[in-house]
Amino acid sequence: MARLHSKKRGKSGSKKPAVKSVPEWVEYSAHEAEEFVVKMGKEGQGPAAIGMALRDTYGIPSVQNLCGKSITDILVDGGIKQTYPEDLLNLIKRAVNMRNHLHTNRSDKHNRTKLIHVESKIGRLVKYYTKSGRLPADWKYDPETAALLVK
Repeated sequence: MARLHSKKRGKSGSKKPAVKSVPEWVEYSAHEAEEFVVKMGKEGQGPAAIGMALRDTYGIPSVQNLCGKSITDILVDGGIKQTYPEDLLNLIKRAVNMRNHLHTNRSDKHNRTKLIHVESKIGRLVKYYTKSGRLPADWKYDPETAALLVK
């Protein structure tokens, strides 16, 4: 994903594998990788954390290339349904923390501006997820209920 408030992409961070095939050095089968994903999902980890754990500890570079399904699809097939998308929840947590900071530091103008940026990105994501059906059509972002949502 691009940076939060510009269209540029950062240079640091991990990259997707260049080839869409499974390397021969991967020691696990697709079935074993799906079991790992479901086990970690039942422990309460999100899809991004599961992907990083599989990459770092088990040496699986891409679950989608290995299994043919994304981590969220594997979680849904395993009976673990997330009520809200992970990126939306992370942005809501950020907005709640920024609002809490603004309650104690009322003169922080930079934080106030960035809060507007974060909440506008939340609005864009909500519009996308309601159109694609991952959120109910009448779901609206409200800062007071969002604080209850992330706790």
